[in-house]
Amino acid sequence: MNDYFKSVILQKTGASSLFEKEIIQELWSGYGKIIRIALENAALESVVVKHVQLPRRHNHPRGWHTDIGHQRKLKSYEVETSWYNTYSKDSMARLPKCFTIETNLDETLIVLEDLDEAGFSLRKQEVNWKDIETCLEWLAQFHASYLGKVPNGLWDVGTYWYLETRPQELEVLQDKALKNGATAINKKLNSCNYKTFVHGDAKLANFCFSKNGQVAGVDFQYVGGGCGMKDIAYFIGSCLNENDCERLESKLLDTYFTYLHKALGKKNEALEKEWRPLYRVAWADFHRFLKGWSPGHWKINSYSERITAEVIKNL
Repeated sequence: MNDYFKSVILQKTGASSLFEKEIIQELWSGYGKIIRIALENAALESVVVKHVQLPRRHNHPRGWHTDIGHQRKLKSYEVETSWYNTYSKDSMARLPKCFTIETNLDETLIVLEDLDEAGFSLRKQEVNWKDIETCLEWLAQFHASYLGKVPNGLWDVGTYWYLETRPQELEVLQDKALKNGATAINKKLNSCNYKTFVHGDAKLANFCFSKNGQVAGVDFQYVGGGCGMKDIAYFIGSCLNENDCERLESKLLDTYFTYLHKALGKKNEALEKEWRPLYRVAWADFHRFLKGWSPGHWKINSYSERITAEVIKNL
């Protein structure tokens, strides 16, 4: 980290000095890293810094070395800065406070609250029903916060797998029925009357849990407009096996909509009537991306195939 960025952190936190405590993770494809910075003589013990540095060469883990991918990632970091600058303060759902955002040449620094220090120190790879319910409540609060809002400065259509941003994955897709139906699936999902902001990457790994059962969300590179069912389908697929996805489908949706109406302050029956059938359409939309991007992925299963076939048949 250059001296300018260090001075910015010191100024914004009031610390007398700082040091890099640990690298939390490298950013996808070598675009920088997320670092925990320890502070001396400050009100905070530490902050988390997302340090975006454009790579000199593309290094995609799955071999997608293209300018389309590069431009998508650049846009995603612009979206995240816009999100924290303009929209994050309006979220009912818990997320890290943003202390400052600075850009210097081709590097960007996002200085965030350390959620570990704030009590959200647990990361989970396996979840129980209570954990799932808490995350669904978080998503409901998030969607309620931005219902009807226009995503200026964000993705017009949120999620990292949005069809128009993934032409190469569609091109290599071997499932002909799904390939032919992709545009219609996309249109059905994104022409809904009720739109909100979707998180866009609401997998289990992007939720931080507290010991008392609360949750906070992180990583807002793919926030944009759309139907909230995209986040729900993607989240459920990230933490349940196919049998539980099918067995619990109605209960999961009932739980989400109960929390959504609560967050909205009243029951919106028209919204639920429109969104509930779009859950499976959202599932099929992500399935389309996954089968083109990584045909051998563990998330591709008989439940996904069956739902997608049903969606295509009903288009």
